[in-house]
Amino acid sequence: MDDSSASWRNTTHDWASSVDPEHLALIRRDPAGLAPGGVRQLVLEVLAYAADEAEYRGAGRCTVTLHPDGSVSVADDGRGTDTRFDEHGRPVRKPVMATKDLRFFDHPDAESLPDGHPRRGMSVVAALSEWLVHTNRRAGGAWSQRYEHGVPATV
Repeated sequence: MDDSSASWRNTTHDWASSVDPEHLALIRRDPAGLAPGGVRQLVLEVLAYAADEAEYRGAGRCTVTLHPDGSVSVADDGRGTDTRFDEHGRPVRKPVMATKDLRFFDHPDAESLPDGHPRRGMSVVAALSEWLVHTNRRAGGAWSQRYEHGVPATV
């Protein structure tokens, strides 16, 4: 089997690039249109991914914490974000934060979030957040990545 990212099946995100700067810029130009509920909308986007995991597994838990500095933490017990290995054995993180979700973004029939607004994906959350830390725990390894306005800020 060819382990290069060119042969990987894209289901939710395109594995060809870890960051789509044009997509992130588009989001930042239209925060009211893509996150009409502000922070509430962003939290609902994150919770939709946790709900996907709970549905996949048949159950799940999710905790939302509002911090005194205005930041929000969301933790769930899902499978974690897919991580694959390139042809040299190096891990490649699914570009869920910095590329568009192929299922929702720009789709007129995208499923709705509980507030009635369409689901757009985690790239909207990342692009409209001053900073965001994605901590991933998945069988076979764990990692943490900081993003600033959707762009990876740590290796």
